[in-house]
Amino acid sequence: MSISRAHNTMPEGGSLADRVWSAEVRIACSIRFNKLATPAHCRMWGGQVMSGRKECATGPTSLVGMAHALCEDATKIGGHMAGLLDGAGGGASNSLNRLYYGDNLDIMQNKLGLESVDLIYLDPPFKSDTNYNLMYRNLTGKPVPEQVHAFADTWEFDAEKERIAREIPTLMIQQGIDPDAVQFWTLWVDALRKTNRELLAYLIYMVQRMLFMKSILKRTGSIYLHCDPTASHYIKVMMDAIFGHDNFRNEIIWKRTGSHGGSKRWGPVHDVILFYTKSSKYTWNRVFQEYEKSYLDDFYRFSDGKGRYRLVTLTGAGVRTGDSGKPWRNVDPTASGRHWAVPIKSLQRAYPDHDFAGLSTQEKLDLLDKAGLVYWPPRGSVPQQKRYADENPGVPVQDIVTDIGPVSSQANERLGYPTQKPVPLLDRIIQASSNPGDVVFDPFCGCGTTIYSAVKNERRWIGCDIAILPIQMVTTQLAERHRLVQGIHFEVDGVPISVEQARHLFDRNPYQFQQWFVERVGGFPMQKKVADRGIDGRLYFQTNMKLEQIILSVKGGKLKPTDVRDLRGVMEREKCPIAGFLCLNEPTKAMRQEAEDAGEYEYMGIPYKRLQLLSATDVLERGMTFHTPTKVSTKFATGQGSLALM
Repeated sequence: MSISRAHNTMPEGGSLADRVWSAEVRIACSIRFNKLATPAHCRMWGGQVMSGRKECATGPTSLVGMAHALCEDATKIGGHMAGLLDGAGGGASNSLNRLYYGDNLDIMQNKLGLESVDLIYLDPPFKSDTNYNLMYRNLTGKPVPEQVHAFADTWEFDAEKERIAREIPTLMIQQGIDPDAVQFWTLWVDALRKTNRELLAYLIYMVQRMLFMKSILKRTGSIYLHCDPTASHYIKVMMDAIFGHDNFRNEIIWKRTGSHGGSKRWGPVHDVILFYTKSSKYTWNRVFQEYEKSYLDDFYRFSDGKGRYRLVTLTGAGVRTGDSGKPWRNVDPTASGRHWAVPIKSLQRAYPDHDFAGLSTQEKLDLLDKAGLVYWPPRGSVPQQKRYADENPGVPVQDIVTDIGPVSSQANERLGYPTQKPVPLLDRIIQASSNPGDVVFDPFCGCGTTIYSAVKNERRWIGCDIAILPIQMVTTQLAERHRLVQGIHFEVDGVPISVEQARHLFDRNPYQFQQWFVERVGGFPMQKKVADRGIDGRLYFQTNMKLEQIILSVKGGKLKPTDVRDLRGVMEREKCPIAGFLCLNEPTKAMRQEAEDAGEYEYMGIPYKRLQLLSATDVLERGMTFHTPTKVSTKFATGQGSLALM
């Protein structure tokens, strides 16, 4: 039986081969994890458990033996499957908070369990090239290099995106998406392929990930997707298909900036946050926002030593024959066809330890008056209640957010990250759609606003970013501002700290290894999965004249002298003063000779080797770096001042 069957839905019924296949996968999972794997687990993740097996025995006598054999493959994704099977019971596989370095798609597939997350908030990049340039300028204090456009993350509809676009209908069917929506996706891809390929590349990237977000979200969970109006309507169509139109709750408008002019259109001052739930039964807590000043000015027009207050009636409509209908202080409500309506909440607030059960209406009114909560008009005899503004929690949250501004350039929380969101905005989302102890997941955590809010609100959290700079930034902030200790309060996963871990990263994900190695030495990696004419990344140093570049090449497998010779050719072509060669294994003597033959670059009388080699052992165990005249460091608000890109 071919392994390709693992990628198809595995029904309980159907052909004998299909039923045997379902049993094989289920037995393999159950034996490996000592827990019964449900058919849902098999349908969703069976293909991954079986990955790497070329052929599988089909005879009934081979099932148990084959299941044991499959354990080797299952072990490769054991962390994920263990969490998956535990997640069916509604919990995360590990109570420790986690910060993942890597592609969130890989993290969701291999690290997070089925239905293990209570709340997802994501602020994915759209104009990533712009964001990258801003991040570079803000975090280094240097002008954006001319070469940035060559490695910024632009949305390009390439062969890889084409392949994913063809796979998405199968993923949709596995997720139970309506067939009409699947057909619509196919037609949409065909249309955008001809009209807007950049947008299509972005949608493919997002839809693929949202399908897995749905699988890790609990039945009672919610997802908030933050985007600008440029793509929000496209994203909403696909979220309707994936999460269900009936599970759409709000389009939240956040006014992210003040007035914005200078163009022939209405000033673009808002972002959109799309709020969906996984089902009709979801976590929701009433959250209140403060009254607007105009509301207070209009309705709470009076003030005294206790604060601002408004006057409200102490009577209710209709006649009563009990205490509430009898006179108090010579005022008879019955004469006006009304009765006394004592504001119990105000009374309890004034006398928190008092028992009012045996008191008459008139005695309660006496206590209210004694507390200074009754207003006696100078003219007329009917008293009114003094209701203070702080007695009410405020206004229930609305879908237009104008009371939370952007992060000020002078704010203490400002980190210099181009798309940084204010913590109060995340506070509102997290408080409304999760409870203390719930798991909050941000697949594009960036500078960590979601994580800081989760810590503040006593939620467990999982953060993920594909760049090492945000991981370093968040780790530093958690330690310095929140006094959290790595290894005790949270773990960082995916960042190699040993050669063995670097080798494991290369075996698991060569592209992620390449990115990590470039960033580890302080460089900026290519964002495409293929090198740009032999360049995997760039490093920069400042001279008296300009910002110079060092081109970088990364090799994780077998090495040969021509690797260095080829990089030398690229260095000459690009007219770079220095090139760096990064390798997992130790370079050979012949490679070192090739590097020596490249000569030296001299700056201010100091010679620097034009072609420099660094192995994983050099970087991780010997603490070596490239020898350059200067180094570019990031600059963000921490007690350390600046943090090297290493």
